[in-house]
Amino acid sequence: MKRIWIGLALGGALGLACQGEHQGPGTVNPLPADPAEVTRRAERQPVADGSKQILFGDLHVHTTFSPDAFVMSLPLMGGEGAHPPADACDYARHCASLDFWSINDHAEGLSPRHWRETVDSIRACNAVSADPANPDTVAFLGWEWSQVGPTPETHYGHKNVVLRDLGEDEVPRRAIAAPRPDFRVPLMPLAARILLPMRYFSRRQEYLDYFEYQREVQATPACPEGVDTRELPDECHEVARDPAELSAKLDQWGFPSLIIPHGNAWGLMTPPRSSWDLQAGPEQRIDARQTLMEIHSGHGSSEENRNWRAYELDERGQAVCPAPTAEYEPCCWRAGEIVRSRCDDPDSEECRSSVQQARGDYLASGVGAHWSIPGATLEDWKDCGQCRDCFTPAFNFRPGMSAQYALAEAGFRFGFIGSSDVHSGRPGNGFKEHARRQLTEARGAPGRGQDDREPVAASQAVDVNSLPLDRRRDMERGASFLLTGGLAAAHSQGRNRGAIWKALERREVYATSGDRILLWFDLLNAPEGPAAMGAQVAGLVEAPRFRVRALGSFEQRPGCPAHVRSTLSDERIEKLCLGECYHPSDRRRRITRIEVVRILPRSQAAAGIAGRIEDPWRVFACPADEAACELEFEDPEFASGGRETAYYARAIQEPSPAVNGGGLRCETDELDRCVRVRPCYLDERTPFDDDCLSEVEERAWSSPIFVAPAAPALEEPESSATRG
Repeated sequence: MKRIWIGLALGGALGLACQGEHQGPGTVNPLPADPAEVTRRAERQPVADGSKQILFGDLHVHTTFSPDAFVMSLPLMGGEGAHPPADACDYARHCASLDFWSINDHAEGLSPRHWRETVDSIRACNAVSADPANPDTVAFLGWEWSQVGPTPETHYGHKNVVLRDLGEDEVPRRAIAAPRPDFRVPLMPLAARILLPMRYFSRRQEYLDYFEYQREVQATPACPEGVDTRELPDECHEVARDPAELSAKLDQWGFPSLIIPHGNAWGLMTPPRSSWDLQAGPEQRIDARQTLMEIHSGHGSSEENRNWRAYELDERGQAVCPAPTAEYEPCCWRAGEIVRSRCDDPDSEECRSSVQQARGDYLASGVGAHWSIPGATLEDWKDCGQCRDCFTPAFNFRPGMSAQYALAEAGFRFGFIGSSDVHSGRPGNGFKEHARRQLTEARGAPGRGQDDREPVAASQAVDVNSLPLDRRRDMERGASFLLTGGLAAAHSQGRNRGAIWKALERREVYATSGDRILLWFDLLNAPEGPAAMGAQVAGLVEAPRFRVRALGSFEQRPGCPAHVRSTLSDERIEKLCLGECYHPSDRRRRITRIEVVRILPRSQAAAGIAGRIEDPWRVFACPADEAACELEFEDPEFASGGRETAYYARAIQEPSPAVNGGGLRCETDELDRCVRVRPCYLDERTPFDDDCLSEVEERAWSSPIFVAPAAPALEEPESSATRG
């Protein structure tokens, strides 16, 4: 025993004596993608009229400049080591063959030095392109504003800022953070600084470098408040409290930029009953800059609205636990059922009282509610809180933050994109379904999600602030909902930065769940000629007539193509690309059907929101013997609506295996109730090489087309105050 303590003391002294090094941006590979391959890519991704091509990108990418990504790269979390911005560039260009991408590290954890290095690295990435007018990939600069409120009244959610330009006088001197002091990399206790390098001695330098990263972030002073952002010192940490302030600061810089909300319905971060209503009023509307919404990512889909909620409010505004339905079981209800299952006499008054107490304690515990039932296992919770009939839903789905709710109830006119939200510097990582532990965030410290308390027939309200940071959110259950990422597709008149940006601005974009599905959606009889997806059309005097066309994605060959193997070493392909690249065959997967969603306008005479979101409104089967699925349809009921109506198309592809495609993989009884789950764990209970594959129907979502009749003219969206 004495030797152990001596060893720890010596190791600790060594660890404290050794200095961590600043984690730099890495070095971008100086070779561009093969020009012939870029030409072939363009031929595979045409637009019907020949004037444009479909370009695929990822506008949500984290490297280990983000604090959570750095932590996930460490040995304790099963991480594989650092992936700085240069890795993201090389992966996008060579492994994923992306046409464009953006870097979006969390501003809350970016030191001034790391921001300058991010800018330089993105410039270096773009400089590699052999032909600036026809680049192999375009890298955009940006960051993530990562706001999380504890209640629906204070929660705005996460938003990516993406900047158009890269010149010396064309980018902000600082990334602008949300007010998240808990996310600014709090310094580890002395014990951890000693023990972690000792426990993982062969990788001790990674911990020492992380401690240096923490020190750099913590050493950055807060910027003065109430000062024009252009007048602030470079070496300070700038904060915007809400979306309006973030947009105002970007206005002060005056540089072209977009704000793209994402992860909106993801319940791991979003409080129950959150909704877009908070941002629908004029005080928080930033419509000029917030024109796109990420509806699918590695955290699942945020598309569909549902009428259930995690809890209801009584006449006094107090939270009450609703009874379960065939579509949804609230977790507050399941908490009571767990306690009931532990009672000696489930029918006794004492047990009934404990059940009611458990539901109340769950509701009172906020995001820490999964700790309110002592000794509860992941299996005990079954599939409570989950959308049972959504496509790859986000964990603990929040319907009020869905894309459909935003359009139907809050009056937003979003275009749709998908992205990865990858935290390992691997943009566009969804081209092959493999490497669950490396391409998703399904990583964690062993045992941190397990509750070792005695399972008793009682509950206990939890103060979330008393929990360690890594236990405040239900990461263990959420791991079954982590996917390889989605993609943004742009109908662009060229491959260059300006052409791509114009496509983003006019919302002529669509989302995919990761596969490179080709999709076109047009209004054929707009007053000024055909209008593409994302258009806002007024003055239509007849029934709108639409055309949809879709082609499935290419099936993938294993490994990497020759042009990548001639550019990257075998070691680099294995470490960065994980041995797999975008490598299309000549066979496309089949599009089985096209679904059209119609969202009717909100008015006093209109039905409730459930009646105004018609999903699907029309369904069209696609021929089994044709590569493309093409169809036309019209809406003869449009004129009777009298106000703007939104339409968007979904192209559904034949089933194929996907990482975590089955979520919790419920086994159901004869009444279709979930009786047993088979989750995918963060630790060794799920083997490292088990990718938890389940069949899904990959898909693409067009941006909506917003159509208004000739009279009355387009109306401004109603504010939440007007709507009560």
